[in-house]
Amino acid sequence: MSLLSDLINLNLSETTEKIIAEYIWIGGSGLDLRSKARTLPGPVTDPAKLPKWNYDGSSTDQAPGDDSEVILYPQAVFKDPFRRGNNILVICDAYTPAGEPIPTNKRYNAAKIFSHPDVAAEEPWYGIEQEYTLLQKNVRWPLGWPVGGFPGPQGPYYCGVGADKALGRDIVDSHYKACLYAGINISGINGEVMPGQWEFQVGPSVGIGAGDQLWVARYILERITEIAGVVLSFDPKPIQGDWNGAGAHTNYSTKSMRNDGGIDVIKKAIEKLGLRHKEHIAAYGEGNERRLTGHHETADINTFSWGVANRGASIRVGRDTEKAGKGYFEDRRPASNMDPYVVTSMIAETTILWKP
Repeated sequence: MSLLSDLINLNLSETTEKIIAEYIWIGGSGLDLRSKARTLPGPVTDPAKLPKWNYDGSSTDQAPGDDSEVILYPQAVFKDPFRRGNNILVICDAYTPAGEPIPTNKRYNAAKIFSHPDVAAEEPWYGIEQEYTLLQKNVRWPLGWPVGGFPGPQGPYYCGVGADKALGRDIVDSHYKACLYAGINISGINGEVMPGQWEFQVGPSVGIGAGDQLWVARYILERITEIAGVVLSFDPKPIQGDWNGAGAHTNYSTKSMRNDGGIDVIKKAIEKLGLRHKEHIAAYGEGNERRLTGHHETADINTFSWGVANRGASIRVGRDTEKAGKGYFEDRRPASNMDPYVVTSMIAETTILWKP
């Protein structure tokens, strides 16, 4: 095994200019990440200088077998924390050979919204709090839980310390550093309320970059759990009963909200979000009705609400924002399995472009 480790960690730059580019895309379920690697003649940092590539869409539920070729368009480049050196991770979106975005390409419409002059002028910032659960590989039961049984009730686990409270910290810390290495603006991590559940935050990120960074952060986490022999779950309610679910709270602000008098802009934006509550809920993740029950720090899925420092509301405005009269707000409705391209662009479209 030591020889295998030595080979994995070979420094290619000692013998060749060539690099390895790992092309990453989203599969047919909308949550399954796929990737494959190719050799390039030298270092690349600009996605526009990367070649398009293709894959068999019939094997990812994205194309029929008799016309299975799907084309990958490179969109953003990150440093590869696994191969290191000049090697890169490349987030891509997917198109037909004729250049049409395939139905599961949610990035395409998001990019159109973020490139709209009115949206670009507002410089939308996002901070996404990605919650997730680590599961034991063979039994699909949370990491550190007795098989077929339960740990002690919630209370000591949130931001907890100790072998019986912080379950999987080595995975979490590895992911934190790997994201920083990759160039992702990961801003923090913490243990969550349910044991075996964790959170990382990506942001502040601007526009389409929020989706790109969160997807690559998810990919890196999936790779690390693969190495550790642990299963990663983004299910919004992995354990039924008196256990917290998993969300992806999305913090949001525009230039107008961040400027003096921004609190009035925030209130108008929240009012518009309330008018489109059902549309947003429908796009905020599968199985979210199991999480948004009105309990465990959630608002009921059928009722829109907002409040200052209220974690049981659909939208939370922070005390600092209220005091300063400007700042940001938090949309607490998105599930942990939401598509960040969909959620971020939908919030921008509703609050900036939509005229009720």
